[in-house]
Amino acid sequence: MADISAKDVKALRDQTGAGMMDCKRALQETGGDVDAAVELLRVQLGNKIGKLAGREATEGTVQSYIHSNGKVGVLVEVDCNTDFVARNEDFVGFARDIAMHVAGSPSTRYVSEDDVPAEEREAELRVFAGQAADKPENVRAKIAEGKLRKWMEETVLLNQQHVNADRFNGKTIEELRAELSAKTGENVVVRRFTRFAVGE
Repeated sequence: MADISAKDVKALRDQTGAGMMDCKRALQETGGDVDAAVELLRVQLGNKIGKLAGREATEGTVQSYIHSNGKVGVLVEVDCNTDFVARNEDFVGFARDIAMHVAGSPSTRYVSEDDVPAEEREAELRVFAGQAADKPENVRAKIAEGKLRKWMEETVLLNQQHVNADRFNGKTIEELRAELSAKTGENVVVRRFTRFAVGE
C-alpha cells in the first residue's frame, strides 16, 4: 500500500472539495495516483450530489449587497443542511456573490425555471411565435423556442453566467452552486432574493 501523507490528502481535498477521509481512501485505492484519485472522487461526488438533493436544507444565511451609488440593493437567502456549513466562509461568500450578481442583473426575476409560472411562459412563447410569423412555417416553432430559452437565461437566476464572468470563468450560477454543494457535501439551495432599486 502506498504511503499517503497528510499533505497529499490536503492537496487532494483542496483540489476536489471532498472530505478528508474520502480523499485518503481515494489515494489509498489508487496507490497514490492523484489523477486517478480525482477521477474516483468525481464519480463518488457526482453520486453524492444526487443524494444530497433530497436532503432538506433548513440552515443557511441571508446576505446583502448595496451598490456603491446607494441606489440598488439586494437581499438573498441561500440554504444548506447544517449550521456548520452556514457559517463557512465559502458558503457565505457564495451568497454574497449571488447578491452582487442580482444587483447587476435587473431582468432576473426567478431563482429556477420551476418558479416561472406556466401562464407567463406560455404568454412569452405566444409573443415569440407572433414575432416569427413572417418566417417560413417549418422554422417558426424553433425560432420561438430559441427566443424562449434566451428569455429564460435573462430572467432565471440559475441559468445565468455570473456577471463577473472573468472571476468565475464564465460559469453559470447553477454550476457554481453545484460546485459548492460538492465541496461542502451538503444540499446548497438558493431559496429566494429581493432586488430593490430607487424609483422602481
